[in-house]
Amino acid sequence: MSAAPDRLTVLIGDDQPLIREVLTEVLTAEPDLDVVAVAADAREAVRLAVRHLPAVAILDVRMPGGGAWAAREIRRLSPATRVMAFSAYGDSRSVDEMRRVGVREYLLKGLPNSDI
Repeated sequence: MSAAPDRLTVLIGDDQPLIREVLTEVLTAEPDLDVVAVAADAREAVRLAVRHLPAVAILDVRMPGGGAWAAREIRRLSPATRVMAFSAYGDSRSVDEMRRVGVREYLLKGLPNSDI
């Protein structure tokens, strides 16, 4: 997958195939976004982030390998990539863990597509 000029590039990392598929559809429908990579676990997300250097990585907090680990590694290896958490869990422990590794945006699954 390659991005068109002047479009924000996005990596999606989530272990649930349906979430990956729906999120990809929602984001590619936006005229200024290009999904450049999709990962099913933390290691794959980091590998693809290094390969594609997306502007944004959207990561599931509890994907295999750990969303916090992936966020920390992506921020270390691709410092220009901003990381957003996307999770079914809004508890303070999960939110705090992601904030500690530099995640600034934390969205809960189930939001209307327009909010995403």
